[in-house]
Amino acid sequence: MIEEFLTQLTWLQGLGTLFGIVQVVLARQNNVHTYLFGIASILISMWVLYQSALYADILLNMYYLVMSVYGWVYWKFGKQKTETPISSVNKNEFLKANGIVLACFLLMSYWLTFHTDSDVPIWDAVVVAFAWAGMWLMAKRKIENWIYLNISNIISIPLMVYKELYIYAGMTVFLFIMGTSGYLKWRKLMKNERELTYATA
Repeated sequence: MIEEFLTQLTWLQGLGTLFGIVQVVLARQNNVHTYLFGIASILISMWVLYQSALYADILLNMYYLVMSVYGWVYWKFGKQKTETPISSVNKNEFLKANGIVLACFLLMSYWLTFHTDSDVPIWDAVVVAFAWAGMWLMAKRKIENWIYLNISNIISIPLMVYKELYIYAGMTVFLFIMGTSGYLKWRKLMKNERELTYATA
């Protein structure tokens, strides 16, 4: 019975990883359909994480689900009813992103420490805090999203190994590599968009 359960979790990790890989590849290409594969990966991950008592990560995935729907709409239409271009954060957005990190860390660390059986409350809270901010920036199509997400990824890798979620640990290594590549790709795309804007002005 236990062996069957572990096999099921491994299979689900593999499927969730596959959807996650497609998602991040599409995100790197600045493709709006990244969110469709992201939603599938999120739903699978929530079940796996629940079985592993990573409760903050479950909440993170619920947030991802909401932000995926918001991000898809914003990428497609934005405020100007046309596809939103890649851009950098301004001072106000930078403060908001760091405010999300701080607020999320304080709330998650408190909740995990005093209201769950998590054995890694601070560790889990830090991973979630940076990921929340990164996902918010991703939905806004801000290039800095890759920086926040990669901070979350680099901290998450040893956490997944500690929880013996080796497939997810491997995927997180891949996400870190793709996050670095994504930042460079978006920077190039943003430069091309600016040059095109200047050329047509």
